[in-house]
Amino acid sequence: MKRGAMADDRRRMDEVIAGLPTKAAKIRALDQSGYSRSEIAKHLGIRYQHVRNVLVRTKPEALPESLWLKVGPGGRIVIPAPYRKAVGVEDGDQIMLRLEEDGELRIISQRVAIKRAQELVRRYFPGEERLSDLLIAQRRAEAAREDQET
Repeated sequence: MKRGAMADDRRRMDEVIAGLPTKAAKIRALDQSGYSRSEIAKHLGIRYQHVRNVLVRTKPEALPESLWLKVGPGGRIVIPAPYRKAVGVEDGDQIMLRLEEDGELRIISQRVAIKRAQELVRRYFPGEERLSDLLIAQRRAEAAREDQET
């Protein structure tokens, strides 16, 4: 690799890890950006084994796509911990249960429901402006028109 290309690559790696507080966070960020373990180790000045250990421990275990659960007293079901962790649901969190037309029950975390709603709204309002600011501006314009009419 030429010296200029190497400097560009180092600069890109530095941009990826800028502001990250720990080596583990830097390792994960560089891995997600597509850098090899050896490139990460060399860039951070650490052993390859350190990089490997961080990445192996942070990889989520493979979960089955579907799972049979037993319905308990009062219609209760228990979502296994690895599944709760995979979707970011913790004790006390709100989830949404939706009945689909084909008789399927769908469980959605509040975080996912909010994300989907935001994506839906962004289809109709793709700009960076906040919708609350647009609404306030519309209300003020309406109030000003009403004041002029009276």
